[in-house]
Amino acid sequence: MLRKLIQAGAALALLTGAAYAQTGFPMPSISLGQDKPPPTPEQIERQKAIDNAYNSATKKIPDKKEAADPWGNVRPSQPQPKSNPNAAQAKNNTSPPQAKNNKP
Repeated sequence: MLRKLIQAGAALALLTGAAYAQTGFPMPSISLGQDKPPPTPEQIERQKAIDNAYNSATKKIPDKKEAADPWGNVRPSQPQPKSNPNAAQAKNNTSPPQAKNNKP
């Protein structure tokens, strides 16, 4: 009985230690940008210049053309019509065989 109590205490201590390690006691101080001073007018002007340069560069990029198909001249553009469309319909309209009802 004492052995089981000691084993349960050891397991509890191990699990408690892992949970204690996750809490990070004491909590580290993490700054989420609240202490950051507002940007200066020079920084604002610099950011606007960067944004304008980016926008003018993206406007210079030509529109995307249709993708080239290297096999386009090998395969036909339109599928060939089937020679007998009634055969395909007849094949699809066949009903599955009925299960036999073997009730006495």
